Order: sequence, then structure tokens, then C-alpha cells
Amino acid sequence: MPLNIVSPTPPDIVIAQSVECRPITEIAAKLGLQEDDYEPHGHQKAKVKLSVREKLAHVPNGKYIVVAGITPTPLGEGKSTTTVGLCQAMGAHLGKRVVTCVRQPSQGPTFGIKGGAAGGGYSQVIPMEEFNLHMTGDIHAITAATNLLAAAIDVRVFHESTQSDDALFNRLCPADRDGARHFAPVMLRRLAKLGIDKTDPNELTPEERSKFVRLDIDPATITWRRVLDTNDRFLRGITIGQGPAEKGMTRQTGFDIAVASEIMAILAVTTSLSDMRERLGRIVVGSSRAGLPVTADDLGVGGALTVLMKDAIMPTLMQTLEETPVLVHAGPFANIATGNSSIVADQIALKLAGPEGYVVTEAGFGADIGAEKFCNIKCRYSGLPPDCMVIVATVRALKMHGGGPPVVAGKPLDHAYKTENLELVRAGCCNLARHIQNAQKFGVPVVVAINRFATDTDAELEVVRQEALAAGAEGAVVAQHHGQGGAGAVDLAKAVIAACEKPASFKFLYELDIPLKAKIESIAANIYGAGSVEYSPEAEAALEQYTRQGFADLPVCMAKTQYSFSNDPAAKGAPSGFAFKVREVRVAAGAGWLIAVCGDMMMIPGLPTRPAFYEIDIDPETGRVLGLS
Repeated sequence: MPLNIVSPTPPDIVIAQSVECRPITEIAAKLGLQEDDYEPHGHQKAKVKLSVREKLAHVPNGKYIVVAGITPTPLGEGKSTTTVGLCQAMGAHLGKRVVTCVRQPSQGPTFGIKGGAAGGGYSQVIPMEEFNLHMTGDIHAITAATNLLAAAIDVRVFHESTQSDDALFNRLCPADRDGARHFAPVMLRRLAKLGIDKTDPNELTPEERSKFVRLDIDPATITWRRVLDTNDRFLRGITIGQGPAEKGMTRQTGFDIAVASEIMAILAVTTSLSDMRERLGRIVVGSSRAGLPVTADDLGVGGALTVLMKDAIMPTLMQTLEETPVLVHAGPFANIATGNSSIVADQIALKLAGPEGYVVTEAGFGADIGAEKFCNIKCRYSGLPPDCMVIVATVRALKMHGGGPPVVAGKPLDHAYKTENLELVRAGCCNLARHIQNAQKFGVPVVVAINRFATDTDAELEVVRQEALAAGAEGAVVAQHHGQGGAGAVDLAKAVIAACEKPASFKFLYELDIPLKAKIESIAANIYGAGSVEYSPEAEAALEQYTRQGFADLPVCMAKTQYSFSNDPAAKGAPSGFAFKVREVRVAAGAGWLIAVCGDMMMIPGLPTRPAFYEIDIDPETGRVLGLS
């Protein structure tokens, strides 16, 4: 049904609740899905089975489009809104077969500063309340699995410190009434790692028993952290083990936001349930005192983690305000994680779209982090090269990059952002130009989506368009999908469709056979504009250790501020020649990359003085959610 457009644009939740969702069975049928291809979760969501991909293996893929952005303000520049609006334009207005692939929002921002991530205005995924809150429980499953592994680590250290080899063996492989002992299936993986080819516990020699039961984890090397899906700054650093029953075995650790968990990363890149099982088992949680990596399978928990994640591996089917299909999978936060929707969601979508169709997927935050990880990590593992990259820009953000006053969430915008200032816009276009040039380094055609706000003038928008074209964009189009829905993004959709017909020669920024430092420095120099890279002593030691342990051939995922190309969030525009600082390095062996934590980056956000939860409530008469954005 056509949208009933109201001006001025009402709040997001008012618009979302004014539109009646179609039964998800109808959305599925339009995509060509049969009833046995998905598992309904109520009337408005469904989990799509991975078997759909195999069933449609003979169907050529559709065109593959990734949406990224310029370096944003803390308010966001409408990247998710553009992703949805572009798809609504393609599907509802141009009659194209299109599937949107987006990430499940974290409840941290939803109740914190930024709000939800369903899009906005007349370009949204609905029902937005379910999308922004629990959805189908994927993030809760990730939280449970991550914390189960954390518990397994600390309790194993505890038990090994308080028990003899024989006591450990008798508890790990208890004898039945006949004296027979049995290895749990996961234990056979540890035995194989140790080079012990025995299946009867009673046949182990005393030396083999000791090797089997003692992981001998060095607590100082444990990198695995607990998680929760809430912005809680007071859990960034904690001391555990302070109860009397833990016998003084305290340890300094902390929490990360749930979507920064390696288990979320594994969900984003896994390709099957069996692949997920192997990846979860390979998670490295720390090292033994002998310097050997200790994995989830060493702890015996890899299978249990997979059981917790078995339903989360299926993408969730939802819909936009204009009834185009959406696959929701994996999580946000490209500043501290990969921040891309999942490989399996994109694979399924490309088959459902077919050779005449389009898949629009989203990469988090600015193109320097989300799109860089999309190209160097996600595409490397998926083997799916993009046909076009859309970079979302706003006059507001470009004015900030041109020297405008700081933009602070929760505070009114300065007068400079509400009045015409062509020079400020032009000066800030250096940021846009670098993002365009970075995309070109991957061999991908670029279209700039200029997301129009009410205070933008035609002259300011024209400056952005001209500067984008001068920087090498294939097209630069003003879009008004927030206030007009898909109708406001038709010209953008036409430009993207045209760009998809251009020849692309996708390539990676670096090869995997170069040293880890060379990978980090390639990203820092070629994408961020750094003049040098400085490593903390801890980062140096970690890089040396992970190289020695055999992880040097992995790509690198950079955890850095989203507000600047540099480490300094206040350095706007397109800074260059700066020293880029790497503070910490972790291995995500299950996901398949190293994480370089840069500058002062925190792995769990905090809440502001006035969080978004002040506005959120419920109508007790109807059960309707109020104030969600």
C-alpha cells in the first residue's frame, strides 16, 4: 500500500505504528519462499533456513551493493535510513526485485544516545519495536554463549589450582559401577591436539593424564571477557572471585558490549552449522604457561556454545514500511567489531534476488571502518565482490568537518548548522573525498547519497554534489527518503542501478602473507592517512606471541574511534601524517582475524547524562511501546 506521507515528519515510532505490517508469510511468498523454508516467530518475523541457499544454488546472484558513510557526527547521518529508503525505491517504486540486509541493533544505543537502528521517518524496518528490542533473541544467545565460556575459563583455573591430576581425571572422566570410563566427544578433540590416539580413558599413562587434564592457563593471558547488551561503563574494569568460596582467586577483567563478542563475529562470517561448530571450538581464550593457545574445545565447551547458537545462525525475515523484504542478521558497532550484516544473510538474499535483482547490505559507521572491514574481511571470507558502494553524506557532518562547532548529542545544534554556509560545506568535503578515494582503492564504483535535512539549502547540496563528482564518484544524488519514503530515493536508486552496470575490479588492500604489522600499517596509511604507527609494549608482545602461535596469516580488524580518521575523535576533516596508536591486540581465532584496539577506544560504551530511556515507556491499556526512536 502507498505510504500516507504527513508533513512535518512525525516521530519514527508514530510512523511505524501507523502502518499495518503484512503477515510475514506474505512477504516470504513474494520472495518465493515455501512454508518449509522458514520458521515463523509470531506473525511479523521468521527465521530463514540456510537450506534455501542450497536449494537456489543454481540461481545466479543478484547485484551486490554495500552502503557506507562519511565520518559521522554523534547524531548519525542516516546510513540505515538510506539503506532502507534505497530498497523501498528499488522495490516499491521501480519494480525491481530487492532484498535489504541489515544488522540487529544493540540495546546499548537504543537506551543510550543514538537510539535504534531501524532507519527513520518513512524509511524504516517494521515492526520497529521488535526490531530494536529483542527481535528473535540472537544477541541474547550470543550473551549467554559468551558468558558460559567465561565461566568455564575461570572455573577451570580454579579447579586445576585446588586438585591433583588424579582428582581432576576422576571428575572429568568418572568411572561407572563397572569401572569403565568414557571421554565426552569434545574431549577427543583435545586428545587429538595433544597427539594422543586413545579412546579409552583407562589406557592413558600418568603423563598423558596430566597433559589431558591440565590446561595450565596463565591467568595473565586471558583475553576472553564477559558481555552484556547494555551501556554500562562501570563494568569496563572489574575484579572477580571475591566471594569466600573462591578462596582468594581474584582476577582483574571486565565486560564488553555483547556485539563486540567474538561469538557475534563468528555469527557474521560463518557459513553453516558445521562451520560454526568448528569456529566456536577454535576460539582462543588465552595461553598456557608454556605459551600455547588454549581454546574453547580445550575447555570442553565448544559443542555447548553451538547449541546455544543453533537458532541464531538463521537470518530473520522482516519488512520495510513499503513491504519490501529485509533480512536482519549479525550486529552493529563497526568501531569495535566488524559491524556488517552476516555472510549467510547476503548469500541467501543474493539467491532470492536472482540475476535481475539487487541486494543492499550495510557496513557500520564511516567507510574507513565499516566498509574497510567489509572489503578486507567479509568479502575475503564470503568470496562475494560488491558491484557498487554507496557513501552517505550530510551537509551537517560536512560542515562539522569543515571547521564547524562540535556536534554534541542531546544539545541543540549551533546556528552554523541551520544557516547556509557554502565555504564551511566545501571545506568539509575533504572528508567525503577521502572516503570516495578509499573506496576506489578496492576497485568499487561509488555513488554518493546526499541525505537532505530540512535546514539544507539547494546551494549547499549542489556544493556537495559537485565535490563528490570531482573526487571520482560515479554519481551524487540528493535523497529525501526520510520525509518521502522510497519516492524520495528514486533518483538515488537509478544512479545505483547505473553504477552496478559499470565494470568493477574488486581487490583487497593487502595480502594475507605479509606480517601482521604490515597489515595494520597498510590500513593506517592507506585508509586513515597516518604517517606512522606506534605500538604499546603490550601490543608488541601480543603481536609477537600471536605470530609465534601461528596466527600471522589472518586479516586485521581495527577497533578505533568512528569520529575521525585518526585516534583523536576531535581531529575532523581528513587529517594526515599523524602517529596512529595501537594499544592492545587480541586474537579472534574462531572468527578468523586479529583485533587491534587503537587509541583510547572502549569496548563497551557508557550512558550519557540524559539517556534515551527517559523517553521510553508503555501504554498499559494497549501494550503499545512509546518514545522509542
